Amino acid sequence: MEPKAETSHKLVFEKEGVYLHTNAKRSNQDTTIPGFIRIVERGGEPALEWSALEDEGRNAAAVFYTKKDGEGGVEDTNFDPGYEPDWAVISTVKRDRIREHPPVKETSQWSFSLPLSELYSLRRSRFSLGRNFLVFTSRGGHPLPPLHFHRGGTRELLRALQRYIILAPSPVDGRLFLAYPHDSGALSQSFDELHLFDDGSSDLVSRFIQDPYATTFGGFSKVTNFFRGALRPPDSPFHPRGPQDHHGPPSADDEPGFELITCGVELGPKPDVTRGQPLDKWEEFLDPEGRVKDPQQIKELVFRGGITPSLRKDVWKFLLGFYPWNSTVKEREDILRMKTDEYFRMKVQWKSVSEEQEMRNSLLRGYRSLIERDVSRTDRHNTFFSGNDNPGLTLLNDVLMTYCMFNFDLGYVQGMSDLLAPLLFVTQNEVESFWCLTGFMEMVHQNFEESQEAMKQQLLQLSLLMKALDPELLDYLDSQDSGSLCFCFRWLLIWFKREFSFEDILSLWEVLWTRLPCENFHLLMAASILESQRGEFIGSDHDFNTILKHINELTMKLDLQTVLRGAEANYLQLACCKELPVKVQEVIGLYVPPSPDDETSPESESHETQQLLSQSQAAATETSQSSNSTAAAAARPRPTYP
Repeated sequence: MEPKAETSHKLVFEKEGVYLHTNAKRSNQDTTIPGFIRIVERGGEPALEWSALEDEGRNAAAVFYTKKDGEGGVEDTNFDPGYEPDWAVISTVKRDRIREHPPVKETSQWSFSLPLSELYSLRRSRFSLGRNFLVFTSRGGHPLPPLHFHRGGTRELLRALQRYIILAPSPVDGRLFLAYPHDSGALSQSFDELHLFDDGSSDLVSRFIQDPYATTFGGFSKVTNFFRGALRPPDSPFHPRGPQDHHGPPSADDEPGFELITCGVELGPKPDVTRGQPLDKWEEFLDPEGRVKDPQQIKELVFRGGITPSLRKDVWKFLLGFYPWNSTVKEREDILRMKTDEYFRMKVQWKSVSEEQEMRNSLLRGYRSLIERDVSRTDRHNTFFSGNDNPGLTLLNDVLMTYCMFNFDLGYVQGMSDLLAPLLFVTQNEVESFWCLTGFMEMVHQNFEESQEAMKQQLLQLSLLMKALDPELLDYLDSQDSGSLCFCFRWLLIWFKREFSFEDILSLWEVLWTRLPCENFHLLMAASILESQRGEFIGSDHDFNTILKHINELTMKLDLQTVLRGAEANYLQLACCKELPVKVQEVIGLYVPPSPDDETSPESESHETQQLLSQSQAAATETSQSSNSTAAAAARPRPTYP
């Protein structure tokens, strides 16, 4: 916007819709405070200021931020986002350590003003639902409260900041930028010391000032065109030169080691795809001893058409690794007996904890609280889980509590109840649903890890797919600050559980469990859904908020078979491309980097069956020796997906 000249100060930049999310949900205060972010020159000194909307009309803050502590307690600087959306991913039961701030003068409860000369760093990141937020830190080491840009505007703010400072990448974190004054010598020296760039050219600073994002990521890491597209659209004003213009500073394309997924890949037309009939016979696929004669044929039939409801209980146990494909009927009876004993040994561990013990076990107490809360709202429309005293709810609770005993490292995380409910509905059995859940979690457990690295990786892979399949749509989404595709987070976290009806989810998951035609078929599904909304987005006046709203409103409005056909067509279209970039090939499983650990043996399944049976015999011996044995549960076999 145009600068406004006043007698005491000059307003250089202003953006509304910037919210401060406090941790006030533990008190009677508001948890989200709307306000303005500004860059203001006072006496020639630029400063970054934020003030609450309700504070407009008061004098602007003149000192570094603080928060009133009417109780005289210790300031909590580990700011909570202040809200817990349904898919905040990680529901932690650990308390962060509280740190103290030195006392500072306060002018308003939350408002702050920080001279840019005192700015040490900023971190640009996204919350789980896709909103950008920035965290600024002063040279004194004190972080300001995170500022969430509900209406976009982070790029505009960063461009305005570049008038006064230079933002250099941290050698530790690609999303962290260090603030420098406009001193080319100092900044170039810092890059030289870090050896982030190979050419050591003298125009590094001018390149960084022109395009901090592409230059930073170009040297800091080998990145894909997802970052190039998400952080610098092709029509960015930072890059006005044409493809034949070789004057001026080099672009990111000229950086050594800068891996690009260009939109110049020519894809053929999408093939027509038809779905098949569901698998409706089972016995004919078994040999006289009960072994599945051709597991691959079963998987192909399931992928093509799913499974009839009457056969799901049997086939799901194979798809989820509860039974090895080559096990006999007799071997499966022994496995079930062993797995039943193992399950109840783990269940009794948490059942036998007294209330007094639990009071001293905050971790278990936290898991129990989270599980009780989630179970009370999981698929209550389904008759199997409806009503207040429904035994289905008790089974949900018990299986999830037992899983905490099975996987201490992960425990319980919000969303796992959504994965269990369909399994329990189909198997109608506590033990079988538990072991099917462990097999399912083998596929998706990384989605629930606190680092969220797997989710970030999947969003990156989805962006790679979209860059190849529909670069125009991805560029449009990026122009609306939605290029990270974080609004797809819930889709990937629990495999579209909230997007389709309960019956559709049963059909969808059994298709995905086949791992055909590739393990990332769920990403191709997400791409299919996005492509189906192309007409809604391109040419519209959507912004980030309305895009997010539209995506959320797709719930229960998508046709599963149409989405599956589109996803398979996407795979075939990419697989037929002779010049498909390696990174995209990796996503859809057409290229697997060689690894000495990937060796497989035709005897692998037979070995797994024998391992299960040996464990069963060991467990039986242990039980006969001591009925009260508290020895550790037998080691769990890894599911096999031939």
